[in-house]
Parts: sequence; C-alpha cells; structure tokens
Amino acid sequence: MKCVTDTGLVIAQEVELANRFFSRLKGLMFRPSMQPGASLLLSPCPQIHTCFMRFAIDVLFLAEDGTVLYVLEQMKPWRISPIVRHAVQTLEMPGGTLQGRVKVGQMVDFKE
Repeated sequence: MKCVTDTGLVIAQEVELANRFFSRLKGLMFRPSMQPGASLLLSPCPQIHTCFMRFAIDVLFLAEDGTVLYVLEQMKPWRISPIVRHAVQTLEMPGGTLQGRVKVGQMVDFKE
C-alpha cells in the first residue's frame, strides 16, 4: 500500500499498518532507521512520542476522511507531539520526507 496526496505526490511507497495495541505501543521504537519511502500508519492515534527512537521522523496527523490536520517535520528523538483533536491516524515517515510539500487541509489516500 502507498500513500498519495490529493496533488498526486507519493509520500510513501510502503505503508506498514499498526492498528493493534502492541503494534501501536512499539511503533518505531528501537528500530535503527527507516528506509526511504517507508512509513508507519498508527490507527487510532491522536498523539505520538519519539522516546527510545534513534532518528528523526516526519509526521502527518489525519482525520477519518484523510484530511491532514497537523504536520510535524524532523521530529527528533525523545520528543512528545501535541494531542491533535479529531486525528484518528498518524503517518510516520523518515525525517526529511515531506520537505514542506504537504500542508494542513490537504487530503491523503492509501492505495494498493
């Protein structure tokens, strides 16, 4: 599955789903890195942390319909995000993936 914006920009070639308690709890903790094009979709998830992580990440907080509610770029290890109201999913990608190309209000879609 890949993630594409409403402008046609592919922001993730590979989306790993974390939709169970333990997969969301573990998230990206203890991984040495993420490959370019990889991402982790946490659902449900209105807030994240980067404790026990070894690399920065870019993050999109998404509404149920795929609307981008909040964007975090280059979130460093050992940080806690704000709680994003109405966010039901969070997409985490390697730091530097977004580079200002995705804005609040845009739509994203997940396609096979």
